[in-house]
Amino acid sequence: MYQKMYTVLFNAITDSLEQMGELNFGAAQHILREAQKAAEELYMETESE
Repeated sequence: MYQKMYTVLFNAITDSLEQMGELNFGAAQHILREAQKAAEELYMETESE
């Protein structure tokens, strides 16, 4: 579970940094929020099992 969460968050950070480099802060924020939701869902799925 933590490996999946790490992958989701790491990839989102990478994508977000790329967007920030292009001064596209709205997209960067969106990417991070979606990754946060995805990681939370993974965590909750595992907790309920």
